[in-house]
Amino acid sequence: MVTTTAARQLALSLPEAEEKKHFHLPDFRVKNKIFASLHEDKNLVMVKLNAIDQSVFCLFDKTIIYPVPEGWGKKGATFINLKKVKKEMLMDAFTSAWKTVAPKQMVKKYFPEEK
Repeated sequence: MVTTTAARQLALSLPEAEEKKHFHLPDFRVKNKIFASLHEDKNLVMVKLNAIDQSVFCLFDKTIIYPVPEGWGKKGATFINLKKVKKEMLMDAFTSAWKTVAPKQMVKKYFPEEK
């Protein structure tokens, strides 16, 4: 289990990440692009993944990581159940989401091993 406080700290530990609000939800951004949002009342985090990352993460366990219902899920929006996810997997998902929305030059700067 990961608390909402711990989830917030993990998201903000990524390079140049900042917290803002999107409607009523806290979200996490890089260069003003949302890579995750926190649904504190439901113990969920939404991460924005590319299609390949989403399919890989969702293979793990559909009770822990699954596409957001309706159209947003088809665009990479993926829910993570904070009550069931392990901290390391959540951090991997945050990192993948950050890399999905960050400018390519930032990804190269902070993750030089990436191709």
